[in-house]
Amino acid sequence: MTSLKLVAENGQIRPVDIRAGSMQVRLAESAAEIMAAQKLRWRVFYDEMKARPSEAAAAAQLDFDHYDNVCDHLIVLDNNEVVGTYRMLRRSVALLHGGHYSAQEFNLKPVLDYAGEILEVGRSCVDAAYRTRGTMQLLWQGIAAYVFHYDITMLFGCASLPGTDPDALALPLAYLHYHHLAPPAICVRALPSRYVDMRRMEPGEIDPRRGFASLPPLIKGYLRLGGFVGEGAVIDPEFGTTDVCMIVKRETISDRYLKHYERKTGQDEV
Repeated sequence: MTSLKLVAENGQIRPVDIRAGSMQVRLAESAAEIMAAQKLRWRVFYDEMKARPSEAAAAAQLDFDHYDNVCDHLIVLDNNEVVGTYRMLRRSVALLHGGHYSAQEFNLKPVLDYAGEILEVGRSCVDAAYRTRGTMQLLWQGIAAYVFHYDITMLFGCASLPGTDPDALALPLAYLHYHHLAPPAICVRALPSRYVDMRRMEPGEIDPRRGFASLPPLIKGYLRLGGFVGEGAVIDPEFGTTDVCMIVKRETISDRYLKHYERKTGQDEV
């Protein structure tokens, strides 16, 4: 059974602290825990997915950049070992530290104009031995608890499809464009210099069931939360992926994620 405990051992309130058996999801609380998340990202992105590291990253065997210093790092632990992670950057923090990571690929003005606190999420990965429904549910539950704690009105971020040939990704790209394109008021667009048209099939050629099945699990998760996709994709040669921008408004998040933890907070807070 999953339980929620918001008071840390030092007496301070944790924005996220959810436990299920030997596993726990919370924010990293030390430089050592952030480094453990960076090591996990290295194993997944570079050892497993064969991304191309910088010289500094290769020397350190870590996936890192300057955003790590200002982001919150959501981590899943099993017996105190980091087995999953997600990087999170609130707008109020980004404004003080040079903006959002996704701005390198997308024109974010539509979401930046949105009222309230917004949240950029990214750098998501899970150790190969823990890629189970339970681990992914813990990550999503952790995000939902964070959204409630900070009164987030919208979350967004880059999500990746494997490979850099858009024609080989014609079905998932076209499916996303025709079936899940964001409303105009919040529809970000790939930067002109990096824009890749997602309309690589005609609408009538797309079987929606096959289109959804062709998506990576992370993008399916966003869609199940009522998410949208921005217009245009971007090739990321360093990571060997084709990126889309996912957008999720708070009011579309399923009750089983947000309202469940809102209720739990009221019951379990000490």
